[in-house]
Amino acid sequence: MAALIAVEYPKLWPETRRALLVHSARWTPRMMSAINGADTKAKIGALVRRYGFGVPDVSRAIRSANDALTLVIESTIHPYAKGAMREMHLHELPWPAAVLKDLLHATDVRLRVVLSYFIEPNPARLGWKRRHRYASHGLRFDVKTASESVPDFRRRLNKKALNDGEEKPTTGSDSADWLLGDNNRHRGSLHCDIWEGTAEELSERNVIGIYPVSGWWNEQRTWDRSREGVRYAMVVSIECDADDIDIWTPVAQEVGLPIAVET
Repeated sequence: MAALIAVEYPKLWPETRRALLVHSARWTPRMMSAINGADTKAKIGALVRRYGFGVPDVSRAIRSANDALTLVIESTIHPYAKGAMREMHLHELPWPAAVLKDLLHATDVRLRVVLSYFIEPNPARLGWKRRHRYASHGLRFDVKTASESVPDFRRRLNKKALNDGEEKPTTGSDSADWLLGDNNRHRGSLHCDIWEGTAEELSERNVIGIYPVSGWWNEQRTWDRSREGVRYAMVVSIECDADDIDIWTPVAQEVGLPIAVET
């Protein structure tokens, strides 16, 4: 499946192909029933540990239908500098607020986010004794809440960055509104989560932050490669179940993408 994506989009990074596969995955009814319906965060966590994020769909990974808009972000971040966070990235999403409120005011939508990056494992045995000793660096994502200003959102991420307790929900976060939440999605170097709500609420959640957390690069500065930068890919989509609603076209017009017209 990754090879098919590479043929379709040869310029995409490996991090991005990996993110697209996970983004396309869905849990089957058999998987859900094995965890007694997966109707709590504890059960969802068990579902991810057992089955990952489900069964990938290569056609979904390659193309989005009209009822699913997918945005792909590839970027490089420099995590650390002298034991402190060096960079944080804020990505403003091109959600056309007026269009969403007009077209989808009574429709529930899903926001699906996947963050993918590769780490350098610690070659020493110490890497297995503490959770921040194995990975060279860690990255996390968070989404601005509907009631937050961008400066408040930035300040909240500054408090979470490099904190050993970054997996615990913090004041101002809406972790409880996500399918997995902070405790379940912040594992490894591949993070996926889903938020569901109204389109009007989504229109206010238009900024995603990427920030670093502790890794052994930060503790062993001689080996820190932050100056070279580390790549990450993020795949973000909004989906709705209504067959008569076209999300893709209004956003394509908003960002200036060419739209094919049948004659």
